[in-house]
Amino acid sequence: MLNADQKDEFNALLPGKSTDAGATRRTALKTALGVGYAAATTPIMAQTAVKTPSAGLATGQEIFDVDGFTVPFYYAKPEGKSNLPVILVVQEIFGVHEYIADTCRRFAKAGYLAIVPELYARQGDPAKYTDIGKLMAELVSKVPDAQVMGDLDAAVKWAGENGGNLKKVGITGFCWGGRITWLYAEQSKNVKAGVAWYGRLVGTASELTPKHPVELAGGMKAPVLGLYGGQDGGIPLTTVNQMKDALAEAGAKGNKAAKASEFVVYPQAPHAFHADYRPSYRKDAAEDGWKRALEWFKTHGVG
Repeated sequence: MLNADQKDEFNALLPGKSTDAGATRRTALKTALGVGYAAATTPIMAQTAVKTPSAGLATGQEIFDVDGFTVPFYYAKPEGKSNLPVILVVQEIFGVHEYIADTCRRFAKAGYLAIVPELYARQGDPAKYTDIGKLMAELVSKVPDAQVMGDLDAAVKWAGENGGNLKKVGITGFCWGGRITWLYAEQSKNVKAGVAWYGRLVGTASELTPKHPVELAGGMKAPVLGLYGGQDGGIPLTTVNQMKDALAEAGAKGNKAAKASEFVVYPQAPHAFHADYRPSYRKDAAEDGWKRALEWFKTHGVG
């Protein structure tokens, strides 16, 4: 069963009803590795989707080990270059599908080593779900924050061993990954800056998700730029204001990362306005947000 927070997120994401049918294992594997779109993301707006070519890039799928478990991931970086700044990309609730892989390639085109691990790997395969409610209830709700933090640490380690400069690490995430961006910016000493795209800021504590961003503002280790939609049905602007207040209070007490954190709210944008393959896409807000994200990372030493 979904809790109240997960129901809100489900309602914000829901583009319309879909039938529940499993994908083939071959399709599921492709989606997990960043090829094709997750089944639950329908309807797909193929005409507006951004396509970033791999020419001049080294891209692929690899694995790393975390406490005996093999975590798959997708990466992209400028071909033949090393000592690259690193961007951790954190998936939407739909896992590592084409849109997320393309985002990695966009960062690679900008000179970064971008890496996105499949953070649900232990719990199941998001590609087989065509119903968002079931995806949330049966898979996403079972992913512990502590597990995610450990997997991101392992991704940073891999990056450092494969051409990445660990003195220049940033993190960005979308939807579910936006919340994770805030958490990692508070819990990890690896990152210098984060950009959170419409990530949930408040919520009910549980064993798997013991704290939410608004409760962690006082411990921020890296400044975060929050990019949010004024018409987001699942993330009210009241919660954005709560986070602003928490960051301001932490900043007044001497937390430099909290003080430096900022929000940009696009008044007419809904949830998932950067997701260029979905009806929620808003070109102006997405392009402005992307520009701001690149500037944010460079300003804060990730570039």
